[in-house]
Amino acid sequence: MQIETYHIKPRWLFVRVEASGGFVGWGEAIVEGASRTVASLIDELSDLVLGQDPRRIEHIWQMLYRGNFYRGGPHLMSAISGLDQALWDIKGKALGAPVYELLGGRVRDHVRVYAHSRANGTETAVESATRLVAAGFDALKLGITVPFPVQPSPAMIDAELASLMVVREAVGREVDIAIDFHGRTSGDAAISLIRGLDEFAPLFIEEPVVPEDPGEMARVRRATGAVIATGERLFSRWDFRKTIEAGAVSIVQPDLCHAGGISEVRRIASYAEANSLQIAPHNPLGPISLAACIQIAAASPNFLIQEHPTLPDGSDLGHGILQEPFVVEGSRIAIPERSGLGVEVSEESLIERVYDGGWRTPQVRHSDGAVADW
Repeated sequence: MQIETYHIKPRWLFVRVEASGGFVGWGEAIVEGASRTVASLIDELSDLVLGQDPRRIEHIWQMLYRGNFYRGGPHLMSAISGLDQALWDIKGKALGAPVYELLGGRVRDHVRVYAHSRANGTETAVESATRLVAAGFDALKLGITVPFPVQPSPAMIDAELASLMVVREAVGREVDIAIDFHGRTSGDAAISLIRGLDEFAPLFIEEPVVPEDPGEMARVRRATGAVIATGERLFSRWDFRKTIEAGAVSIVQPDLCHAGGISEVRRIASYAEANSLQIAPHNPLGPISLAACIQIAAASPNFLIQEHPTLPDGSDLGHGILQEPFVVEGSRIAIPERSGLGVEVSEESLIERVYDGGWRTPQVRHSDGAVADW
């Protein structure tokens, strides 16, 4: 077995695992802003993986997680995620079956996706949203202003609500729109904003407060009755259990590149189902992440919708990376029938996108110079 990592523009980390039988599996592992740290950790974990039977995915997962005295967290779980995805890819290819067949078979024929509507101000927000709807998307996600005060004035709240409503009016009520707060506000500010969004009817409100405070998130949910989504900064079934048991969430958003890969997200999805919750996997990343998400979506009865970042060059769908990129038609992606993750990486094209892994998380400041949440 051979394990290699590649830093890929714009900010991705791919993991290539080649088994002794010649099968090659791909995974995606990243902590955005710490790509080189995760790559180094994968190199260290490789000592535990090399020489193992790649078909024993659960055994390897347990060894990587429990074999370390210090468990969990974004870096370890992201390293495990990339390796886990690659091992599932290998197993599927070796058996000649898509991963979802190994998870019990598909429960749907296509995966609904939502697009990122990028904007800097009301005018560009409307332009972006209407362009995406014209391209066939019937689901979008908007973000609130950045930086946004933790405790905004009434005028700021009114301005934010007015800006969001302009987008709703531009695209109509047939389009689902989620709103990402990115954990930027206090609970009280989140409650004020959400109460003003009744007419907007958002698909869900994402991270109204920081996810490490599920009690406060639950308070926001109780006070507003909003459909709350969270999970991109939760890294294991144990993290999700705390949030779910706190009554803080309606839609869980595990990230296949952060939360332990296909193995762990499958468990998270099942636990969510047992609590009558839906899943909407987080994915602002690359085409291998998307491929892994689609395998989970295909086999999960409680799947709602899939995020993908809608990059202008289409690289998030695999253009310039995959031999056969994903195609979005009317906000839907057909479930692939090819074995493994259902994709083949064009390794020659991939090399052209390699960089040093130096992408950094944007640093944002409030007007007084204090650190703001991005």
